[in-house]
Amino acid sequence: MAGFTEGRTTSGQAWHEPALLDPRSAPLPRYGTGSLAELLPSVAAHLGVPGLTAGMELAPADRVCVFLIDGLGWELLRAHPAEAPFLHSLLGTSMNGTGRPMTAGFPSTTATSLASVGTGLPPGAHGLPGYTVADPATGRLMNQLRWRPWTDPHVWQPYPTVFQLADAAGVPTCQVSSPDFQHTPLTKIALSGGTFHGRLSGEDRMDFAAARLAASDRALVYTYYSDVDGKGHRFGVDSDEWRSELMRVDRLAQRLAEQLPPRSALYVTADHGMIDIPFDPESRIDFDEDWELRAGVALLGGEARARHVYAVPGAAADVLAVWREVLGDRMWVAGRDEAIEAGWFGRPGDGVDDRVYERIGDVVAAARDDVAIVATETEPNESQMVGLHGSMTPVEQLVPLLEVRS
Repeated sequence: MAGFTEGRTTSGQAWHEPALLDPRSAPLPRYGTGSLAELLPSVAAHLGVPGLTAGMELAPADRVCVFLIDGLGWELLRAHPAEAPFLHSLLGTSMNGTGRPMTAGFPSTTATSLASVGTGLPPGAHGLPGYTVADPATGRLMNQLRWRPWTDPHVWQPYPTVFQLADAAGVPTCQVSSPDFQHTPLTKIALSGGTFHGRLSGEDRMDFAAARLAASDRALVYTYYSDVDGKGHRFGVDSDEWRSELMRVDRLAQRLAEQLPPRSALYVTADHGMIDIPFDPESRIDFDEDWELRAGVALLGGEARARHVYAVPGAAADVLAVWREVLGDRMWVAGRDEAIEAGWFGRPGDGVDDRVYERIGDVVAAARDDVAIVATETEPNESQMVGLHGSMTPVEQLVPLLEVRS
């Protein structure tokens, strides 16, 4: 429940006013020390790639594989030991390996997180600060996962990836993923470098990733699995379908771990967690049907748990005031500059790249409670998803960093 401030009416009766959430009170990503952006630079620095520093404490290894399981948050993994016995055995310190939580960035969503993983940069630098954001050059929403409408990927995100830097330094580097992802713009700007190997089945990906590790004295291999996220969105993380998928990916991770060649390290992580939001008007507020939230808004971006709100010219202050009044006891609601200074998109005080500034909403809203801002007319498919993510709550933002060594 949201907090309340108590006072008195003129008649002396007690009244309760919802206490607004301070945007600075949000549990911020651990940029610089323990976020997804630090993982690959730390790995590559130990592999001898120049220009990169180890912002995260990791023991060196000659051969490293990063296995990213889309949607498998730390809290979800902790809650399902029966479905994921191998991965669960890596929590803390055990004979199998070690594990601890780290954070995604904000928002905790796939496009943003994969860009942070691949570039080693926070969202305010790499420039993918949401699921959909405004393109200042066109005034239209840009879907950064599906890359619609088209824009030049390398103008949108100009920094080299860690894979490219490793490949240039002579470290054999590859990605092993679904063939569908080989030529996508998101892959080009976040995960390119070295060679791409498309494999349809999860088993083939695990086997091939292990083979690529063994093929060189030094190696950096990345592999990816998306179906846990897909089942969560469609059926929810409290469903049998999701639990079955978790069981499958647990077997895949164990299959890969058991094939590690000598002097290898496997890191299993994720891009975000997920939370099921009930289908009722109190929990799912429909922007398309709410005249207060729509007033003064030119574009609604982001996603249901992490909204970028773009105001018509001159209306930003009014939109911020209304969104705070309506949602401020259930969501952290901030103006653009306030969110940047608080450290939502990078370390507090670091700012964001100039090209990224206007991609961020005039108002940014992140859910604390079990609430979502859906848009049933303009986002019909997304509005029907059971499992959602994007905000800074632990179930969404905390992701595992599980380590297995040969």
